Amino acid sequence: MTYEQLVVLHAIVTEGTFRGAADRLNKSQSAVSHMLKKLETEIDIVLLSREEYRPKLTAAGEVFYRQATRVMQQMQELGSTAKNLSAKQEAQVFLAVTATYPLKPLLEIVGALTAEYPATHIRLSGESMGGPLERLLRQEADIIIATMDGVPVEQVEAIPFAEVIILPVAHPDFEPAQSSHMKTVSEMQSYTQVVVADSSSGAFAQSRDLLPGGLRWTVSDFAAKKEILIAKMGWGGMPTHMIEKELERGELVALNVEDYPPRQSHLFQIRKRDRDVGIVAQSIWQQLKSLRS
Repeated sequence: MTYEQLVVLHAIVTEGTFRGAADRLNKSQSAVSHMLKKLETEIDIVLLSREEYRPKLTAAGEVFYRQATRVMQQMQELGSTAKNLSAKQEAQVFLAVTATYPLKPLLEIVGALTAEYPATHIRLSGESMGGPLERLLRQEADIIIATMDGVPVEQVEAIPFAEVIILPVAHPDFEPAQSSHMKTVSEMQSYTQVVVADSSSGAFAQSRDLLPGGLRWTVSDFAAKKEILIAKMGWGGMPTHMIEKELERGELVALNVEDYPPRQSHLFQIRKRDRDVGIVAQSIWQQLKSLRS
């Protein structure tokens, strides 16, 4: 039994299909099937039932998989410990954070570590959509805070970090906000949706909550987006922590749009397994774990 076999099993279970697991792991479907079959042969247990379109854990497979996930987590922690034991103070640490997360808690961490490790330049960058992932995979960022969309799970260590609610809103005088009935997609297509640009270069581009076929205005950040919404020039999704006061004052109100309910965005702190970890990056990683909500 190998760690790679457990990664394959985990990918099949989480993706729901052998094809999905193969795509995630950048392997052929036959290679994924072979590795799982080899694991089942070695332990003499049928882990997945293939009777239906989607493979399903057998009763024994459920028990094995629960233990396997614990072993994988322990392996990640052991790797982190090994890296930490051999760590040295770095010249620079780069932390890339999705723009939907508030920076204030991170600034407190960065401020304290800057004082403790003055020789290390700590970079903190707010990124949108695929930006954090691009920074990580191109070896630019040491740690990112982002969703798991498009993240190659076999290459990273990822820990649940926070949840952010994205709420579709507009000014109360904006026409779709003047009644509470659910607006259809076709109704909303004639109103401008304001979206924040993806900060990636394109290879890792992501898109979320885009109204198909509608008018669209792209801006650089959420601050600009909020100003446009308050100016009654469009509608769009905003992280609730950024608009608490505007909602309280009635400058913005929630919209009832078909297929656009409030969305819960799950964020993770993520780093690559094969990247050298210095003492400052490890300190940031550990302190981020203490912020988990």
